[in-house]
Amino acid sequence: MNEFELIQHFFTRSACAQGGENISLGIGDDCALLQIPAEHRCAVSTDTLVSGIHFPDQAPAFLLGQRALAVAVSDLAAMGATPIGFTLAITLPQIDADWLQAFSEGLSLMAQRCSIGLIGGDTTRGPLALTLTVMGAVPTQQALLRSGAQLGDLLCVSGALGAAAAAVPVVLAEIDRHTIPEATLQQLLAAYWTPQPQLQLGHYLRGKAHAALDISDGLLADCGHIAKASQLCLQIQQAAVPVAMAARQLLGDSAALQCALSGGDDYQLAFTLAPCELARLQHAFPAVQVIGQVCAGAGVQLLDAAGQSIVRSYSGYQHFN
Repeated sequence: MNEFELIQHFFTRSACAQGGENISLGIGDDCALLQIPAEHRCAVSTDTLVSGIHFPDQAPAFLLGQRALAVAVSDLAAMGATPIGFTLAITLPQIDADWLQAFSEGLSLMAQRCSIGLIGGDTTRGPLALTLTVMGAVPTQQALLRSGAQLGDLLCVSGALGAAAAAVPVVLAEIDRHTIPEATLQQLLAAYWTPQPQLQLGHYLRGKAHAALDISDGLLADCGHIAKASQLCLQIQQAAVPVAMAARQLLGDSAALQCALSGGDDYQLAFTLAPCELARLQHAFPAVQVIGQVCAGAGVQLLDAAGQSIVRSYSGYQHFN
């Protein structure tokens, strides 16, 4: 099977490649053609996942297909964008029909959940790696940026943190999964393999939140991006950070808290907004929790119950550190 036969068999015919409302032309030509709605801007983001770095070498193909697309679409949610289409560039050590079939099925399932269509890409030979570029549409002047935080804003997160990071030693078989209660195990694995992009919340926050991003490298590190872009300080009350119960059950309170603060891979949203918006927001999205505030200064401050800064040696994932 050559490159073009591979694309035709496993991707062009897949459910996620059958077009969509704003896809004028998908796979099969030199370029795809997208229709961006009037008074909207195109939001574009690219993620690369490398075997042994971003996922285990022997990752189940079906789950990998879901995870790869979910983490990419999460960037669209963080901007308040509506998904339209995505491209996939995949590097494979060899052609494995069973692996490709399972991968394409997982990819299609997540694409259907996110209402996004596969519109093109590339295949080549080499160590396993995936590069996905997602495209969406967001109303003009309503994109959620990192640079808009305002003094007095509340700092919020969309849900509990730490389960995906806590799942890593289970995924890597460093912890025997048979020793973990089944309900806890399933919650951990779901957090790692099938994160759910917060698209509905992203839409709701347009015109309400002042700054936002998705949590991929750890709460402290990612909040640092908002602080830097907005030239303000984000204060986080450590006791207010919602820690996933599954992480607590597996690792205990202290280690689970570190996963929530620095582990990453949560793909929840962190955002700032005026206090007057909170009641309506939490009525619509009860999982949202306030964890701090925006104040004068720079960087991120993690505070204890007495309001004193907590010194930390590690804030989040960095590729070249």
